[in-house]
Amino acid sequence: MRLLHTMLRVGNLENSIQFYQDILGMKLLRQKEYPKGEFTLAFLGYGDEADNTVLELTYNWGTSSYEIGTAFGHLAIEVADVYQATDKIKEKGGKIIREAGPMNAGATIISFVEDPDGYQIELIGKK
Repeated sequence: MRLLHTMLRVGNLENSIQFYQDILGMKLLRQKEYPKGEFTLAFLGYGDEADNTVLELTYNWGTSSYEIGTAFGHLAIEVADVYQATDKIKEKGGKIIREAGPMNAGATIISFVEDPDGYQIELIGKK
């Protein structure tokens, strides 16, 4: 077994694709419209779907926002240097909601960024 993807519903597909590509460095792997269902799917990631878990963005036509809910936490991305990655995200206009530094009650270096729909992404230093 293997984890294939995580799906997030987004209110503006173009803004979200731009964020994940330009700010977080993912590649758009595939995108398809489903006119009968009135939705579009876009899959992004850091490598081919055959070997990597990817992110599925779902845009339901005509829906511009969602409530994230209280059960969802965050996505996590491993980076070589959290301080450097956080600075690059800031330079590109990304919204940092927790600056890089040691986690609460631990030594692992983390930071948090927020995507255009309010989803939180944790950056974790490579061990």
